[in-house]
Amino acid sequence: MTLGALVDAGVDLEAIQAGIDSLGLPDCRLVATEVKKKGFRATSVTVEHEPEHAHRHLHHITEMIDGSDVLTSSQKELAKRIFTRLGKAEAHVHGSTLRQVHFHEVGAVDSIADIVGSAIGWDLLGVERIECSPIPTGHGFVRIAHGRVSIPAPATAELLKGIPIARSDVECELTTPTGAAIVSTIVDQFGHLPPMKIDTIAYGAGDKELETQGNILRLLVGEADESSVADQIWVLETNLDDTSGEIIGHCAQLLGEAGALDVYSSSIQMKKNRPGVKLTVLCWAADVQRLERILFKQTSTIGIRKWLASRHILPREAHDVETQWGTLEGKLATLPDGAQRFSPEYEACRRISEANEVSIQTVYQEATASYLKSRDEQ
Repeated sequence: MTLGALVDAGVDLEAIQAGIDSLGLPDCRLVATEVKKKGFRATSVTVEHEPEHAHRHLHHITEMIDGSDVLTSSQKELAKRIFTRLGKAEAHVHGSTLRQVHFHEVGAVDSIADIVGSAIGWDLLGVERIECSPIPTGHGFVRIAHGRVSIPAPATAELLKGIPIARSDVECELTTPTGAAIVSTIVDQFGHLPPMKIDTIAYGAGDKELETQGNILRLLVGEADESSVADQIWVLETNLDDTSGEIIGHCAQLLGEAGALDVYSSSIQMKKNRPGVKLTVLCWAADVQRLERILFKQTSTIGIRKWLASRHILPREAHDVETQWGTLEGKLATLPDGAQRFSPEYEACRRISEANEVSIQTVYQEATASYLKSRDEQ
């Protein structure tokens, strides 16, 4: 499906084929056809090859990739990163090592062509950033080389750790280990559609016919809105009416040290006219479980609300200014109209204030004046 979407987006199939030919696989051809899935047009790419029964280890595949005289260095690097990520997941699931892990379905010709072909395709597409919606895995059971397992398959679940999963009522394996390895390697950010001007809409088709929806992967290519940066964060929230302020303050400190992006409290009125505190935590997806454990352990809460939130943030970069007390760190944000705004770092101002026995307000004023002066001199 990934190959189909890339070809549908305009990537040259013959260029991908040339890279596959350089791997020394048995007669292996990529065939692209236009199909319809539940009334929607899409491109299907199938891998045709001679029958084989070889099961390869990771080092066999990386040697094939390194031995190619057609693949570019960036294509080789991406293909090996995808396979290595997949190998680590398989090794963890089976209690093996990366060297010893034995690829089954993924070591077959068609899977090698899928992964290496996708690496070539993404490289040729030439995008600077890749964002993806939460992943639908489907539900039910699937049969693999090790028997019948629930969906997502063990390796798929391992590969998708820390990645948002979308609810799906489709009783089918919608995400395979190969697909999970590709998406978890190439994607920069998971979440909703970012602000962008769409230039190309492409569709890659899967083989299975689904009853309730088209078996299609959609790829949108366009130009990002540079006036702001979009990303996804998690919001954790709990109401407390029987936890003291000292404990809440201690918990907030622990949450910040554990990776929370922000922690804040709000005064609220709870049931039975009790004054309470709403404690809110902002964090990345990878930190949700760790921060929830802190909330349950350090406060009296018995429940935490959470949801994925979109946010637009201004592009920013570190920026230092020179003051009479030395260099002071800060951030330089770019506004939608192109203007820039400098903000001194609090900790840097506090250190200078204490070391030189001047008010922190004086340090802030000096830092801002220094930035404005340097800007005007440019």
